[in-house]
Amino acid sequence: MTNVYSKNEKKIDTTLAHAGRSPRDFHGFVNPPVVHASTILFPDVETMATGKQTYTYGRRGTPTTDALEAAVAELEGAAGVKLANSGLNAIALACLSCLKAGDHLLVPDSAYGPTRHFADTVLPIYGVQVEYYDPSLDGAVRQHFKPNTSAVFVEAPGSLTFEMQDTPAIVEAAQTVGATVLMDNTWASPLYCQPIPMGVDLSIQAGTKYIVGHSDVMLGTIAASERAWPSLDRIYGAMGVSVGPDDVYLALRGLRTLSVRLERHMKNTLEVIGWLKDRDEVANIRYPALESDPGHDIWKRDFSGASGLFGFDFKNGTTKDQSNAFFNALSLFGLGYSWGGFESLAIPVRLKGARTVNLPDPNQLSTRLHIGLEDPEDLIRDLGQALDKALS
Repeated sequence: MTNVYSKNEKKIDTTLAHAGRSPRDFHGFVNPPVVHASTILFPDVETMATGKQTYTYGRRGTPTTDALEAAVAELEGAAGVKLANSGLNAIALACLSCLKAGDHLLVPDSAYGPTRHFADTVLPIYGVQVEYYDPSLDGAVRQHFKPNTSAVFVEAPGSLTFEMQDTPAIVEAAQTVGATVLMDNTWASPLYCQPIPMGVDLSIQAGTKYIVGHSDVMLGTIAASERAWPSLDRIYGAMGVSVGPDDVYLALRGLRTLSVRLERHMKNTLEVIGWLKDRDEVANIRYPALESDPGHDIWKRDFSGASGLFGFDFKNGTTKDQSNAFFNALSLFGLGYSWGGFESLAIPVRLKGARTVNLPDPNQLSTRLHIGLEDPEDLIRDLGQALDKALS
């Protein structure tokens, strides 16, 4: 996939710098204003009755929210974008926009844990049937279609285990029954993967991660195709979702440096992996950008880069105490559940209880690392001393 946004002739780095900005509309200021607003006044009763002015109420949008939505829409190649309070909130809103009582939703078994929790605890209350499928099925996911299959969820690569999915093949299968395709594209961001030009209807980002990039804002984005936009716009307005202007501003500011940050995240990650693969304590590395990864061919076809998140398995025979000792010995890697910020993070991974279909070894002890913007030599030194202390 070329790193060019197809809607115009600008390269994506130029789009990142200019999208969502209209200096002439704001007295020449480079950045749009941070508008704090609830009440918006109308000039007369007639205008108030018809609602025919650009802004009518703070919850329904301001110049600040419009700027970020317009920028993300341009990056995604979308008909429209809505902002959510978190990545999970974006997933929930996207699902609610295309599902109703009696519908059947297919979700990959490798999906983000909170996505599964929402699908298992909220959707059934409202009469939606949820079924998990093997993420390696790709176009063969059609074997799980039912007369009421209304949506297929995709996450590539998968959470924790990093399986790739053949999104175009899934889209082709879904289109035969008119099902909506939703994709969690947080790992790559719209910089390295554009799902909507591939036929996905709803492209979801946990903007908390790479769009914001500084571990200080919770935010989600939902980009919609022409087909999916009217329903998303309707459910979003009805749910009363509103993201605070300061958070929107920080996300917009983070977006401007997305390209340079992701380039460094990928460079640092490849350096760390290049060192890790030769360690005796490491059994398997999960990162689609590696030629040895089972999903590499799909990644190479559909993605133009990779982020800083990957996983590796400890060698067979590693005990839980040894695994814990490794994490506790880390100095530069923080122990935290998020990722996508400037700092490196680590969490222990055990899949027992996390999957229900085509389960990898449930007793395998693994780790998920996010490689930040530190010097990779320092990160390698930190990993080395922790492995030496805990497993050697």
